[in-house]
Amino acid sequence: MITLYTAATPNGWKASVVLEELGLPYEVKALDLTQNEQKAPEYVALNPNGRIPTIVDHDEGDFAVFESGAILVYLAEKTGGLLPASAKERSVVMQWLMFQMSAIGPMMGQANVFLRYMPEKLKPAIDRYQNECRRLFEVMDRRLATVEYLAGDYSIADIANWCWVRTHRWSGLEIDAHPHLVRWRDAIEARPAAQRGVRIPRHVPALVEGTRSEQAERLARSAGSILMR
Repeated sequence: MITLYTAATPNGWKASVVLEELGLPYEVKALDLTQNEQKAPEYVALNPNGRIPTIVDHDEGDFAVFESGAILVYLAEKTGGLLPASAKERSVVMQWLMFQMSAIGPMMGQANVFLRYMPEKLKPAIDRYQNECRRLFEVMDRRLATVEYLAGDYSIADIANWCWVRTHRWSGLEIDAHPHLVRWRDAIEARPAAQRGVRIPRHVPALVEGTRSEQAERLARSAGSILMR
């Protein structure tokens, strides 16, 4: 059994989608980030960085894994799924996983900060991060013009990137100009395990729809309050 400590964010969904895809039994411990539960001493003992997600593998002596990318690799290696065995094929998966962790996630995250969460809207900062996201989407679109999934076969690299790309409207961006990226997004969206995973620990349609709504306003206020601590 695995315990997943998480919240309704793209990084949290990365872990829950992989758990669903691999069919691993797990229980969810939802953390309220607005109440600073991720900074509680008992949680920091598991995740020194005080962020989500974290897993604890009770079948391995309560072994804790933090950092979403590390969690995905651990779960894939544990089960032999969503990660090829050969060094060359594994490297391709890892390259696109690192692409998400070093580029897609940070750039979309900063676009969200300046567009949605900061009280003062700094247009140069918004433009800088949105333009970089557009460039990264083009990188993905070119890749997906030649392969069905980022590393050829469906893998943890697709899951990691998809959990962020699906929220492009929350970052103030559209991807209609990238048909291969749209095809890829829709293909993963249709997977039952992916649908289940992005509802853990709760469904947040505002992050995908990107439109003004009461939920969107609450989410932006909550995220802004966390950033200012």
